[in-house]
Amino acid sequence: MSCKEDKAYKEAEKAFTKKEAKPEVLTPLLVEQPDGVKTPDGMIWVSGGEFQQGAVPQDKMAMAHEKPAVKVSVDGFFMDITEVTNQQFREFVEETGYVTVAERAIDWEELKKQVPEGTEKPHDSILQPGALTFRKTESSLPNLYDFSQWWKWTIGANWKHPNGPKSDIKGKDNYPVVQVSYEDALAYCEWAGRRLPTEAEWELAARAGSYGTTYFWGDDATELSKRANTWEGEFPVKNTELDGYELRAPVKSYAPNALGLYDMAGNVWEWTSDWYNTNYYKDMVATSSVLRNPLGAASPFTPNNPYAKEKIIKGGSFLCSDSYCASYRVSARMGSSMDSSLEHTGFRTVASVAMLKN
Repeated sequence: MSCKEDKAYKEAEKAFTKKEAKPEVLTPLLVEQPDGVKTPDGMIWVSGGEFQQGAVPQDKMAMAHEKPAVKVSVDGFFMDITEVTNQQFREFVEETGYVTVAERAIDWEELKKQVPEGTEKPHDSILQPGALTFRKTESSLPNLYDFSQWWKWTIGANWKHPNGPKSDIKGKDNYPVVQVSYEDALAYCEWAGRRLPTEAEWELAARAGSYGTTYFWGDDATELSKRANTWEGEFPVKNTELDGYELRAPVKSYAPNALGLYDMAGNVWEWTSDWYNTNYYKDMVATSSVLRNPLGAASPFTPNNPYAKEKIIKGGSFLCSDSYCASYRVSARMGSSMDSSLEHTGFRTVASVAMLKN
């Protein structure tokens, strides 16, 4: 679980770090796909637009860090139709020789910077490469705030062995790649000539023109099992699999949103480039202005996890339940430590018109 930074990581971080505000002459909003700009394979054009980013009034499950909604204006861009798959990530690894964070030897000198001062070094038998995997509980849990009850540090878990060393991805080329850290996602983006979406871009794409609804398909929660791969039943004890899957599902297993984008709710969480800051919406609404192509908070802030630098993940996963977080809602967001690799987290990429012209 090293937080060692490679060149691609540093450059991408620099590009997405918010600079001191300066007067800016804005060009007209880019809405339609420009003539002569070809859609890259596997991507789709997301028309630019202005909308309220964040929780909608009728969403009873909305959390404080999704409120109040802020008005944003986002230029059009291209987005992957699906989450990056095992096959796509394998092609990247085979061509570059890249080693993911979950496969690297753990550097305790780096790791201890993220934990309270004085924390003792774990035994070498524990301090081995691995990642977090999910495990069901045998009985009901009175407290769902303690996620350590269903997450387990598993030595040998990585993108090739997402559920642990005895698991594999044979025959699962069309499943979303998981157990990839933020750094891993950035490295893939550099190789592919892409980048991660901002939270605003991700939400614009997920809404697909439905700017006032709780879910990408509307407000009808009874549509969930037909629209997304989520946890149905008592979490984390029993998944009824009403939607057809207990864990991850192949991409394109459910109908896309109105733009033709798959799995914009459920299946696996997706990395974005924005810092996770619980005060972001409150801070931004105070500006009383439309935010143009916002890059998110200037710095991370999570009261209950002050040592970690977290990025926003969007979309929810196969573990999201209406009894727990209901994070298949469009405005739902969560912070994830940049060096974390998890069984339910992947990513998809985007490309701006300027990137394709260069």
